[in-house]
Amino acid sequence: MSVIEIKVPSPGESISEVQIANWLVSSGDSVTNGQVIAEIDSDKATLEVTAEASGEITILAQAGDTIAVGAVACTIDTSKAGAAEPVKEDLKKESAPAAVVPSPTPAPTYAAGHASPAAAKIMTENNVSAAQVSGTGPGGRITKSDVVHAMSAGFNTDALPVRTGAREVKREKMSMLRKKVSERLVYVKNTTAMLTTFNEVNMKPAMDLRAKYKDAFKEKHGVGIGFMSLFTKAVCEALYQFPAVNAQIDGAEIVYHNYCDIGIAVSTPKGLMVPVVRNAEIQSLADIEKSIGGLAKKARDGKITVDDMQGGTFTITNGGVFGSMLSTPIINPPQSAILGMHNIVERPVVENGQVVVRPIMYVALSYDHRIIDGKESVGFLVKVKEMLENPERMLFGGKSAEEVLLGL
Repeated sequence: MSVIEIKVPSPGESISEVQIANWLVSSGDSVTNGQVIAEIDSDKATLEVTAEASGEITILAQAGDTIAVGAVACTIDTSKAGAAEPVKEDLKKESAPAAVVPSPTPAPTYAAGHASPAAAKIMTENNVSAAQVSGTGPGGRITKSDVVHAMSAGFNTDALPVRTGAREVKREKMSMLRKKVSERLVYVKNTTAMLTTFNEVNMKPAMDLRAKYKDAFKEKHGVGIGFMSLFTKAVCEALYQFPAVNAQIDGAEIVYHNYCDIGIAVSTPKGLMVPVVRNAEIQSLADIEKSIGGLAKKARDGKITVDDMQGGTFTITNGGVFGSMLSTPIINPPQSAILGMHNIVERPVVENGQVVVRPIMYVALSYDHRIIDGKESVGFLVKVKEMLENPERMLFGGKSAEEVLLGL
C-alpha cells in the first residue's frame, strides 16, 4: 500500500493555524490528482486544498477543526481505485516498458438539486432552499458559486415564511475570519483616538455624468461606470493634498505613503473583506471599475488571497448598498482613516436662496486623531465633496480649471 499525506498549506506569512471549513469529499471516496477536496479558512482568506495523487481518501481532520499549518489533514491510498503512485522525478529518466493506462474514473453524477458541502453550508446559513438555486456542476450539482450568484440576484417568492413559535437555540463555532475581525475591531477601539466627521454630497453632478456617458463608457471600456470609481478617484486626489490621512503610525514614527492603495470593503457570505486596489492614483476610472469588479468577484467566490487584502493605505466602505443613511465606520488598522458612503436620498436643500430637491448622500470620515488633526480631517472630506460635486476637478488635482489657469 502506498499512502500520500496531504498537509495543510500555508495561506501566508505569520499564519500558523487554519480552520477546516468544508470537505468536498468523504472518507472512502475515490479522488483524482488535482481535484479540489477541501476548503480551509484562515483569519484572512479562504484557500482550496487539492489532491496530490489519485486514490482513496481518508480524512483525519473534521470540518470545523482548527489545525496547524503543515499538519496532515488527510491521506490518499494510491493503490486503491486503480490509481498509480505518482512517478518520481528521478525515475522519469529511466526507460521502462509501456504501462497500461487505466481508464479514467467517470465523473460522478448527482440528483438534481444536490448541493456540495460548501454550497449546503451557505444555503443553511442563509435559509436558501435547493429549489431556489440552479446547479451548474456535474449532473446539475449545486456549487458554492451557484448559491452566491443566486443570492446576489435575489429570490422571488409568493409564500410568507412559516412561523412555528418554536424557541430553538443554535450554536455554531465562530470562523477564524469572524474571530479575527472581532479582535481587530476591539483593538482599534482600545488603541486609537478615533473620531468621525461628517458632510453631505450633492450627487446630481455625478449622476448626470454617469447618465450622459454610461453607454459610451461601457461600449469603450467593456465595464459600467459606478459611484465607487468616482469616489476612489476623488479620494486619491484628496489624499495627495492631505498626506496625513494616507499615513499610519509605526511605533514612534509616522509612515507617509506617496501612493494610494485603496481598500474597498466587500460583503461576502463569509463576512466583510477588504481587497485592495493598488496604485489607484494612476488608474483611470475604467481601470478602477475593472479592479474593483474583479476583486469583489474573487471575494464573493471565496477565491480572494491574503496578498489581495494586505497593504492598503486607506479604505472606502459603502453602507448605502444596504440602505444605511448614516454611520461611523471603524478604522481598518494599521490605516489611520476610512471613508463611509451611504444611501442617496432626495432631500430639500437651499441653492441661491431657493429650496430645491437634490439627491444627497451623507459621507463620514473616521480618523485617528493621534496623527490627523481636525483641520485635516474636515479639509479632506470637503475636498472629496467638492470633486464629486464638480467632477472636472479630478483632472486638476482637486482644483477648478480656473484655479489652474490663474495659478492658484
